[in-house]
Amino acid sequence: MLIRHTPDLRESEVTDRRLYLDRRRFLALGAGAALMGAGQAQAGPIASYAKGVVVLDDKPTSKEAITTYNNFYEYGTDKEDPAKNAPGKLKLRPWSVAVEGECARPGTIALEDLVKPHRLEERIYRMRCVEGWSMVIPWIGVSLAEVLKRFEPTSKAKFVEFATLADPVQMPWIKSRVLDWPYVEGLRMDEAMHPLTLLATGLYGEELLPQNGAPLRLVVPWKYGFKSIKSIVRIRFVETQPRISWEKANGREYGFYSNVNPEVDHPRWSQASERRIGEFRRRDTLMFNGYGDQVGSLYAGMDLRKNF
Repeated sequence: MLIRHTPDLRESEVTDRRLYLDRRRFLALGAGAALMGAGQAQAGPIASYAKGVVVLDDKPTSKEAITTYNNFYEYGTDKEDPAKNAPGKLKLRPWSVAVEGECARPGTIALEDLVKPHRLEERIYRMRCVEGWSMVIPWIGVSLAEVLKRFEPTSKAKFVEFATLADPVQMPWIKSRVLDWPYVEGLRMDEAMHPLTLLATGLYGEELLPQNGAPLRLVVPWKYGFKSIKSIVRIRFVETQPRISWEKANGREYGFYSNVNPEVDHPRWSQASERRIGEFRRRDTLMFNGYGDQVGSLYAGMDLRKNF
C-alpha cells in the first residue's frame, strides 16, 4: 500500500522573519524562479515507481518551494543557501553506503544495489520543522525496514545510527564548525522498522536535488525535520542510543526522539502551531504530526516531556 503523509521543525528551520513580512518575496519563493540560481543542477526523472494513494487532504507544497527553501548546514545556514551552494559541488555518482555494526552482513554497497531490489513508492508526507514551518512533500523512495532486513541485524541491534557525508571539498561550509561533523542521526530499531519510515531517492517524480539531500536521505514523517538526515553514507546498527548531532550541540533544546508534540514547547517558542509554506495562516500542530494512529503505540508508557 502506498501512502501520502507529512512532519518537521527547529529554530534554524523557522520561517525567516524577513520572508514572513515580505509578501512579494514569499510569493516569489512559491514560484521559485528567483531563488533557483544560475547553474542549478537538474534532477533526472525517475522512470518507474508506484504511485501513492492519497490518505490525507493536504495539498503538496510547490516543487519550487521544496527545492529552494531548505535546511542543510553543510551548505550554509540560511534557507536559500543550499539551493545556491550545493548544486555543482556535491558529487552524486558514484555513491556508496557503508553498513556496519551489529549485523550479520556488514559491508559497503553501491547506492544502486542498495535501492534496486526494492519497490520504489511515492509517499506524500506532512513534514514539520522545529522552527514552526511545514511542507507537504511527495517523496519517492523505498521502505527503510526492507533495506535494513537485508543486512540481518542481530539481537544486539537496538538502534540504527546514520551519518552524512562530511567532505570539506564538496561541503566547504563544514569548516564553520556550526555542528560537530559529520552530521549524525539515529532511530530506535522499532522506529526504523516502522512502515512509514522511508529512504528517499526522489521527490515530485524526479531524483533528489543536492539541496534536498541527494542521492539518499531518511524521511521520518512523525518527527521534526532534523531527524530526516540527508546524503547518507553510513548506516550502523548499535546497541546503545547514538548521540545525535543536534543533541550534542544543544541537548536542552533538541532531544533524541524529536517527536512532533504540540504539548512540549521548545525552550524559545511554542510548538502548538505551525505555518505551512505557501500559506499565511497558522494551523494547529498535530500530535506526532498527524500520524498518531500509526505510531503512537511505539511510545506507550513513555514520558514524552522527558523523552522529547
